[in-house]
Amino acid sequence: MEPEKPGFTIPDPELFARNMVKVADRGQRLMQGFVNQQIKRQAAPPELGDPNRVHTIAPAFLDLAKHMLSNTSYIIEAQRKIWPAYMQLLQTTTRRMLGEKLPASVTPDRTDKRFRAPEWSESLAFDFIKQSYLLTSNWLMQTVTGVDGIDPANARKVAFYTRQFVDAISPSNFVLTNPEILRATLTSNGENLLTGLENLLRDMERGDGKLAIRMTDMDAFEVGRNIAITPGKVVFRNPLIELIQYTPTTKTVYQRPLLIFPPWINKFYILDLTAEKSFIKWAVAQGYTVFVVSWANPDDELANKTFESYLLEGVYPALDAVEQATGERDVNAIGYCIGGTLLTTALAHMAAKGEDRIKSATFFAAQADFSEAGELKVFIDTDQITALEQKMDKAGGLLESSEMSNTFNMLRSNDLIWSFVVNNYLLGKEPAPFDLLYWNSDQTNMPKEMHLFYLRECYLNNTLSKGEMVLGGEKLDLGKIKIPVYLQSSVDDHIAPYRSVYKSTRLLGGDTRFIIAGSGHIAGVINPPDAKKYQYWTNDDLPDDVEKWRAGATEHPGSWWPHWHKWHSTKSGKKVPARTPGGGKLRVLEDAPGSYVKVKGR
Repeated sequence: MEPEKPGFTIPDPELFARNMVKVADRGQRLMQGFVNQQIKRQAAPPELGDPNRVHTIAPAFLDLAKHMLSNTSYIIEAQRKIWPAYMQLLQTTTRRMLGEKLPASVTPDRTDKRFRAPEWSESLAFDFIKQSYLLTSNWLMQTVTGVDGIDPANARKVAFYTRQFVDAISPSNFVLTNPEILRATLTSNGENLLTGLENLLRDMERGDGKLAIRMTDMDAFEVGRNIAITPGKVVFRNPLIELIQYTPTTKTVYQRPLLIFPPWINKFYILDLTAEKSFIKWAVAQGYTVFVVSWANPDDELANKTFESYLLEGVYPALDAVEQATGERDVNAIGYCIGGTLLTTALAHMAAKGEDRIKSATFFAAQADFSEAGELKVFIDTDQITALEQKMDKAGGLLESSEMSNTFNMLRSNDLIWSFVVNNYLLGKEPAPFDLLYWNSDQTNMPKEMHLFYLRECYLNNTLSKGEMVLGGEKLDLGKIKIPVYLQSSVDDHIAPYRSVYKSTRLLGGDTRFIIAGSGHIAGVINPPDAKKYQYWTNDDLPDDVEKWRAGATEHPGSWWPHWHKWHSTKSGKKVPARTPGGGKLRVLEDAPGSYVKVKGR
């Protein structure tokens, strides 16, 4: 028989009992506060991504039920698959109890962090709980996603919300079925639950009745002190943007400046987290004159800004400012995520007007064709957008930062919700300092009209790829974009899947390079060479199907940044003396990272 861990014992039963009384008391306070807050909020329209939005979710599951019930053989076959799996697990567990060494019937995915505590494998009881859950959850996901005939939009909702349910009921999320929590509860006489409830109450108060989970030590970081610290100056400012020019670290630089448009859903310093992770610092070190747009965090005064405003008051003024700062009219540009979508519209707008100021473009995880966009499409349909519009109207024309933050967290609920529920509330621990999670929690507001335009025109109607989008008085035709383009995607990106990014190769009219990097939407982009992590794939051919591209691609270890630099440097002109911020026609306004990035969202 396999040895079990020593029994779970309570060192001080009296103290444990007292603490459980305190836990019950704090639980009552928590529940009363929650109920009071819901009473206050009951008249508010539902929010984007709110899992309680039954009126948008229920039709999807009704569609599922209709197609399942019309195919009884499918239901019978699904049942036939699960019961033998349960029987095998029971037999394997029984034989292990008798001392046999047998492999597990089912194991977690290699990326699944929930079951890494040794007791999940070393204790027969908890191993059985774990395997039972994995068998059931895998079977449930396979069953609901294998139904034929269901509407594709409904199928996405069914899969997404079934995954949310499956993640929520994991035994790792409960005291009695998680050995790590159970042991901590007994050995600490319940102090972990007491501390965890205090953490939960504090987070509820911080979120004004909504749960605002702390993912990191928010006091451990400060923008401009230990993150976003690459030296530079703000050289231009208008109500929508600050433009940062970074201080050169080489005696000579490429003649053509590099202008970066980051997403405004998050803050620009994802590209400048720390010296070791900073793409900006690395690009400066390669000899580029780097400019970065720092978008304003919209308040009531900017609530009326539109997507067109971001083009006409963001892209074009930034280009003019770079010319004033360097004397160079021609630039190369980078667009990241929605910043890349904006850059695409800008290039098409310039092409329509016969302008060619941007000589090459690089796109980080950016989409132009949204027909196969990522998991955010689950939240985007006519009903949900209407509800979102009502919510933004009530908030004064802004989508408050917490709303999109909650939505993005749901896309990776095990990593960004349940792991912190376990750590902060059940184990009673403080979250560890982590720069990336600090950035993830430093969200921005979004103007109503801009955001609704993006959701409707891109995600819902896909007008940009169809040549139907109109901005700045011009109808946008992506085929008129003839400049060289470098498309970066990531193999595990759930927001801008590589399949979606690849579609731009069929839309753009110039020479296009496409790569797939290892990891996801953030780590796939922020992967410095010195880290020696992940890999990337290249293929000079661009077949119609991205899977054919992958089949013929070559894998390379490590970061894709040097590959990009080799491509980009040939588009950047000769070397000239390095340019110091303030050395041109623009005066220095303040040190990087500027003021706009320090404004907190609601």
